[in-house]
Amino acid sequence: MPNIEVNMFAIFLAVVANFFLGFLWYSKLFQKTWSIEMGFNPDEQPKKSDLFRSIGLALVGYFFLAYVLSHQIAVWNSESWGLGTSQWTPLSRALQAAFFTWLGFFIPMLLNSVAWAKHSWKLFSINASYHLVALFVVSLILVFMG
Repeated sequence: MPNIEVNMFAIFLAVVANFFLGFLWYSKLFQKTWSIEMGFNPDEQPKKSDLFRSIGLALVGYFFLAYVLSHQIAVWNSESWGLGTSQWTPLSRALQAAFFTWLGFFIPMLLNSVAWAKHSWKLFSINASYHLVALFVVSLILVFMG
């Protein structure tokens, strides 16, 4: 059985970083394009109650992502199993965890949104690239602070 230690401070920092990245991504970098692709009026401001609800749900989701990803990273680390020093550098562990999580879990769900919800490839690209960058940021924080 692996010995998994969870650094809650690193998870907290990962949640905050993911929140600010999402804010930048969806409100500064791609707000207009994303809004149009989602069928929203890009000039319309959400009600405060909807905004606070969305922020709360996003923070919960970011926590789950960081918490589970910290376990995933630890499970694939030979040191967690008492097998000596890992052959992978911390950077390579973070990048691999982020990339394979993105490829195996995020991309299939986003492809389903194109296939079944008829979302555009442009929306797919905005969301897929956000998730990849977010996973890299979160993984780096977890590996180097964990």
